[in-house]
Amino acid sequence: MERAIPILPADDLRVAREFYVGKLGFGVRFEWMPEPGQGLLGVQRGDIWLTIDAPMTGHGRDACVSLQVEDADVYYDEWCAKVDIPHQPRDEYWGARTFSVHDPFGNTIFVMGPVR
Repeated sequence: MERAIPILPADDLRVAREFYVGKLGFGVRFEWMPEPGQGLLGVQRGDIWLTIDAPMTGHGRDACVSLQVEDADVYYDEWCAKVDIPHQPRDEYWGARTFSVHDPFGNTIFVMGPVR
């Protein structure tokens, strides 16, 4: 199997865990925290895997990851009760239904599913 796993920067791994696990419903694959708030957190939701790195140095900040899902509205309905999402899902001219959410560190989670 081959898989790309995005690595997103964070300032505090505890805050990242609360956001991704506590609010977005990801499960923990692994967690390494040698010092409070610092280390690596691997999360998974179905076939979506992410790694959160705090503090991530030597790489860019304000990253964006695109999640391809079966139904963007299902994720929107679940997440909008727990986190601020500025816009409802919309049908894009290029054939996807999308919305975005931002994590506490400025990273964008861009969700795309098929047009309804």
